[in-house]
Amino acid sequence: MSPLFPALAARSERPALRFGDRALTHAELADAAGSLAARIAGERRIAVWATPTLGTAVGVVAALLAGVPAVPVNPKSGERELAHIVADSAPTLVVAEPDATLPPALAGLARVDAGTAAPGAGDPATEHPRDDAFPELSPEAPALIVYTSGTTGPPKGAVVPRRAIAATLDALEDAWQWTADDVLVHALPLFHVHGLILGILGPLRRGGSVRHLGRFDTEGVTRELSSGATMLFGVPTMYHRIAEALADDAALAKALAGARLLVSGSAALPVHDHERIAAATGRRVIERYGMTETLMNTSVRADGEPRAGTVGVPLGGVELRLVDESGVAFEAYDGETVGEIQVRGPNLFTEYLNRPDATEAAFTDGWFRTGDMAIRDPDGYVRIVGRKATDLIKSGGYKIGAGEIENVLLEHPGVREAAVTGEPDADLGERIVAWIVPAHAEAPPSAEELANHVAAQLAAHKRPRTVRYLDALPRNDMGKIMKRALHG
Repeated sequence: MSPLFPALAARSERPALRFGDRALTHAELADAAGSLAARIAGERRIAVWATPTLGTAVGVVAALLAGVPAVPVNPKSGERELAHIVADSAPTLVVAEPDATLPPALAGLARVDAGTAAPGAGDPATEHPRDDAFPELSPEAPALIVYTSGTTGPPKGAVVPRRAIAATLDALEDAWQWTADDVLVHALPLFHVHGLILGILGPLRRGGSVRHLGRFDTEGVTRELSSGATMLFGVPTMYHRIAEALADDAALAKALAGARLLVSGSAALPVHDHERIAAATGRRVIERYGMTETLMNTSVRADGEPRAGTVGVPLGGVELRLVDESGVAFEAYDGETVGEIQVRGPNLFTEYLNRPDATEAAFTDGWFRTGDMAIRDPDGYVRIVGRKATDLIKSGGYKIGAGEIENVLLEHPGVREAAVTGEPDADLGERIVAWIVPAHAEAPPSAEELANHVAAQLAAHKRPRTVRYLDALPRNDMGKIMKRALHG
């Protein structure tokens, strides 16, 4: 298999990584990661304490060079979840920044400081290993084990092979016209596909660079996009904060207007925020769709129509179909019929670690069952309407996607945040419930007003029957609304 990072092998002197005042060129990263790779070579599996730091990036690249599967660990994991991940993946050591304090679940493992030289430093053979010092690996060799959110039980470790990383990043090169001249800025966590594989490994595979903000703020976005960065990755929460700030921040609007590509992912970006950003900057945010198990499946193309509310078309090499409730695929895409997304292609994971039962249940004749419900337009654009388990509401004989109702609710001037769920109803089967964070807590819009607002934009049967008011919606580290935490 060709190198995952040709610019490292070529020892390019172009910038590669920058975290605050710490930065490495591709050549310097080759040295740092090569030394660390020599230290961990031969290990069965390693954990990486995935703080948003330069050391995390060096640690993961070192593991990929050495051919050692890496388990990125969320530093915010609770004790029980972390104990499960460590027991399930059984790493033989942990890589962390020198000043990181590790929790008890990891404290018993041998520790290697990220970025430190291998034993015998000073010996050129170990300090700067040759490009051929590490074994040539099969495309099927495991690269990362990324743990899912575990909404229906303990998190499952998705084994991501090297070919999935290469396939996804090369498909995005085509879709986004991504080159070595691009400079990416983001503030995403590094224990997840979005921040780590797309946000760190993506620029490195292209031979470009990434500037990580550490923590998200609009000032950092303005600074980096005004000083050479060409691309911004974010999640909807970040773009919502950008949309809120634009009215009073001309510098931010100018910086975004100068970007080549603004990309949102990990959850649906409300149409209202799309439109506010476009109106203020003249730039449209594009969305893409992926999962831990599949990496990236679809995207709006850089040379395509940036249609708000869609995740674009299937990426190169990815096959995508919609199936009905009986599992039968349908080909007549009419922009209205809801089906479950199934995908297959080189972007897929290999298995759930230690869970052959779950792996088998996830596939149908080689197609991965995503559990995401979508509508496909006649021209191939995909619109996600929600998760099968939490966002598909069956009310009065209709199948209703929560996402389209949420978008309409967010267009109401009295609504700051919105989530829609279904609850059992003796008459309708399920009734539609809207969870609302009012724009003005002292004067929230009434339930009747919101129901009429939805009914005027969508079909009457899609109006919320119940409205509940909150100070904030529960969200995870990626900004996704945790709907299972919403209950009457």
